[in-house]
Order: sequence, then C-alpha cells, then structure tokens
Amino acid sequence: MTFNLENKLDIHELLGRAALGYDERDTEMLVDCFIEEAQMTMCIAGGDLIGPFIGRGDIMTLMTDSMASQTDVRRHVVSNIIFLNTSEQSASVISSLTLLATENGVTNLLSAGLYRDEVVNAEGGWKIAKRHLDLDTSY
Repeated sequence: MTFNLENKLDIHELLGRAALGYDERDTEMLVDCFIEEAQMTMCIAGGDLIGPFIGRGDIMTLMTDSMASQTDVRRHVVSNIIFLNTSEQSASVISSLTLLATENGVTNLLSAGLYRDEVVNAEGGWKIAKRHLDLDTSY
C-alpha cells in the first residue's frame, strides 16, 4: 500500500471521528481512534506541558473526566489538515481546531488551536499514535 488519496481520506475521517466521538460522548468511537500505546500531551496558551498521558486508558480517563465536568454541548471543528512525512504505515498530520460550546441556547467560541498527530496504519486501520494539542487560550 502506498500513501495515496484513499489514505488521506481515511485519516481525514479518523480526525473527524475523534472529534465527533468526543462531542457526542461516544467513548467506543473515541477509543477506536487511538492505538493501545497512544500518547497525548497538550499546552494551553503557551503554558507548561500537560502530560504525557500514556496509553489509550489514560487518554480516555482524561477525556471522560473532562466530559463529566462539562454542562455544555461541545463541537470540535477540525480543519486545514496538512500531511507531512508520509509513508505506507505512518504520517505526521497537522490540523486546526476550532472549539465551540453551546449552553442555554448560546454558542460561544471557547478556543482555537493546533493538533499535531502521528498516525499509524495499525489495528485494522489508521489510528492516532501520538497527539499533541496546542490551545491558543484557556477556557
């Protein structure tokens, strides 16, 4: 298999499923987006590194704890997807995040940022192996 348009479309869908899984609180969909040994880090507004969260279990705990504290409806809009360092089995991907929240009938922009993902073709399809999120502002 070479890195072709089909791979790009599969990775676009992977990033979309990760966003939708979180927004819809569909933990099965979200879990399926990460390999077992995945790692995640983040920085908020240029602050200190948060993490690493190592393994799918730790990443899911981070996300489900975050979901449990939210009373609004979140929408993670992923756009401007750029592919770097592609091979048959892996790719580096940078994408923009626009984070919206709706509560009491009002939608607000919470933050924007960049995802820096390392994705691999493993466990039956493209999955996130390493994710770093830089958020422009805290919320």
